[in-house]
Amino acid sequence: MLDSRNRQKMGQKILRRLWRYTFSESQQGDFMCELLGMSANVPTDICFSFAGLMQRGGGTGPHRDGWGIAFYEDLGSRCFHDPAPSVDSPLAKLVAQWPIKSKVVVSHIRQANVGVVSLENTQPYQRELWGRPWTVAHNGQIPVVLDWPLGTFTPIGSSDSEHAACWLLGQLQRSFSQRPGPAELRAFLWPLCEQLRALGVFNLLLSDGECLIAYCSTQLHWITRRAPFGEAKLCDLDLCVDFGQETTPDDIVTVIATQPLTKDESWAQMGCGEIAIFVDGEKR
Repeated sequence: MLDSRNRQKMGQKILRRLWRYTFSESQQGDFMCELLGMSANVPTDICFSFAGLMQRGGGTGPHRDGWGIAFYEDLGSRCFHDPAPSVDSPLAKLVAQWPIKSKVVVSHIRQANVGVVSLENTQPYQRELWGRPWTVAHNGQIPVVLDWPLGTFTPIGSSDSEHAACWLLGQLQRSFSQRPGPAELRAFLWPLCEQLRALGVFNLLLSDGECLIAYCSTQLHWITRRAPFGEAKLCDLDLCVDFGQETTPDDIVTVIATQPLTKDESWAQMGCGEIAIFVDGEKR
C-alpha cells in the first residue's frame, strides 16, 4: 500500500500530466502572472512603472496572489515580498512611492496555479551563485518540471516556477566555474529556456545585477527611453510623468513587461523563443 506521502506525490504527478495535455499553450497563457524588469545605465527608480503594474494585482488585472520586487544596489539587493494582492498591499504602496535607485530591477505579480498562495511562493526568487545574488522571475505554467531532478539549489516553496529557477541556476553552476560573459551566458541559457518552454509557457527574467536576461515564450514587451525624453501615461492608473524632468540627457533606461504599461509609447514585442540581454539599459 502507498503511504500518504507517496499518494500525494502520485496525485501531484497526475495533475501535472492533466494540466499539460488539457490546456494548449495559448490557453495556459490565460492563467499567467506578469513580469516587470528594468535595466539602466545610471541608478534609476521604477516608481512610475511599478505603480502601474501593482494595479494589475487585483485591480485592473486578476493577479492577486502575491507580488515581489528586487532592487540591485552595488553587490547586494533589496527585496520585498507580500502574498497579499499588490493593489491592496501597504508594502506595495510604499515601494511605489519610495524612489529606490537601482540599475537593475526584477518584479513579479502572481496569479497562482501551482503552489498555494503563501509568502514562500511569491516571486522573484533569489539564490547566491559566484558571490552574487541571482534573481529569477517566471510567468506561465510548466508543472511537469516538478519531476525534474535538482542539484545544489532546492526550492523553499511548492511552485513550478521555483523548481525551474533552481534547475536553471543548477545548470549554470554545473557548467561554469565562474560567471560567463553576457554573450556566452545568452548562448548557454537559450537552449535551456527552450527545454522549459517545451513543457508549457515559460517567460523569464533573470539577473545577477550586472545584466538582465529576458526570454519570451508567449508575451514580453520592452521599451528603451533615452534623450530626448517625453511624457508617458500609464494604462492602469491616471498618472502621467514627464521623463525630461526626471532624467539627464545621458540616461538610458529599458523597461520590460508582460504587457505594455503605458498607452502613448511604442513598445517592442519579443518573439516566441527570443532571448535578449540588457546591460546598462542597452539591448546586446
